[in-house]
Amino acid sequence: MCFRACSWGMLPVIMPNQVSILPILSVNFIGTLGYSIVMPFLIFLVAKFGGNSVIFGILGATYSAFQLIGAPVLGRYSDIYGRKPVLLISQIGTLLAWLIFLVALMMPNISLWEVNSAWVGDFTLTLPLIILFLGRALDGATGGNISVANAYLVDISNDENRKSNFGKMAASSNLGFIIGPVLAGLLGATALGEIAPTLAATLISLIAVFVIIKMLPDQQPVKLSQSPCASEKMRRVLGNEIKDCFDRQATPNTLRKMLGVPAMPLMLILYFLIFLAFALFYTAFPIHAALGLGWEMSQLGVYFSVLSLAMIIIQGPVMTYLSPRVSEKPLVVIGSLVMFISFALLQYNDLVLIYTAAILFAVGNGIMWPSYLSLLGQMGEVSDQGYIQGIASSAGSLASIVGLVVGGFLYSLYASTSFLIAAVVFIAVFVLALILPPRR
Repeated sequence: MCFRACSWGMLPVIMPNQVSILPILSVNFIGTLGYSIVMPFLIFLVAKFGGNSVIFGILGATYSAFQLIGAPVLGRYSDIYGRKPVLLISQIGTLLAWLIFLVALMMPNISLWEVNSAWVGDFTLTLPLIILFLGRALDGATGGNISVANAYLVDISNDENRKSNFGKMAASSNLGFIIGPVLAGLLGATALGEIAPTLAATLISLIAVFVIIKMLPDQQPVKLSQSPCASEKMRRVLGNEIKDCFDRQATPNTLRKMLGVPAMPLMLILYFLIFLAFALFYTAFPIHAALGLGWEMSQLGVYFSVLSLAMIIIQGPVMTYLSPRVSEKPLVVIGSLVMFISFALLQYNDLVLIYTAAILFAVGNGIMWPSYLSLLGQMGEVSDQGYIQGIASSAGSLASIVGLVVGGFLYSLYASTSFLIAAVVFIAVFVLALILPPRR
């Protein structure tokens, strides 16, 4: 591999063993914290502005639908212009999305259209509800921060620490999911109500922008050509007037090319199936907790906090220990089997079994997902990682759309038995993981 001195302020490219992962972990944690601090209130906001559970599901799917389009584009731009400027644009999009949420909270609740349908139920389309959809659409369209952050982590990792680094990245996300709901409960109890956690999410997103600008070193992908490949207009937009970029004509990045990479179609199928099962779980379980188990919101919050805390332990010290000793493929295979057992236990209304399922969820996902991402990071060329991560993220977004829309419907038909459907999905993941190629 040949690196040239490229410029984000004419700084030389930093080699993987010279870059600390702390800044990118901080960006990931802050982004997750901002997301998780407001998400528990979304269902109440939707109801307040005239929507129902179906509208809530569509609102969640709106983010995934726009991310399906935006993630590959931003991922490819990160291959051309560098990870830092694209990650910055993505985070600014999230900041603007939360500002739009604040606008929705302060708008008068003007009714525009009343709907009475046997398919979607009764709801009222109001002006604030439309603004909420605009906010989610913008956040999704610029929601390439996860795929670009993963590509950045690939850039600064090597074969020895890649799996461990992805475990730490996942642990930073889970830490955000633990702290976020706690802050949401405290802030939501104030006189400001939903405005307080939304303001907090806005402030947290602003901090993330500052961290990216001031703390995150720019990491350039491998250069394949010294000739410029982008228009001056686009380079000015991304702040790279003097930065080298890829010759896209010499190495065109297309979906067909990516699918031609050995085992890439299988990896994308696995990404889709894993996200499908997770979307079914995260849609159906809150309904099951409220209706089937009779839990209150605080009990549901404790459950997810226990799950996230256990996952931090698995994806942090446990994965750090396992990474140099066990290769990725066995961990993906074993983890998917553990996930099957976890989802199968959720059909029983026994508190001990349900919390056992949470621990198994943490163990299975904790060893499977970082290992899968490590394998994905070895697919294709290093210079294609942004595009590869973006395509994979789109597969996950498509699965999330399907899962969010179908999950609630399945639970209404089959109640807790619907978790067996998610369990069967992980059996498919287990079988397909057996034919994954080993570490390259």
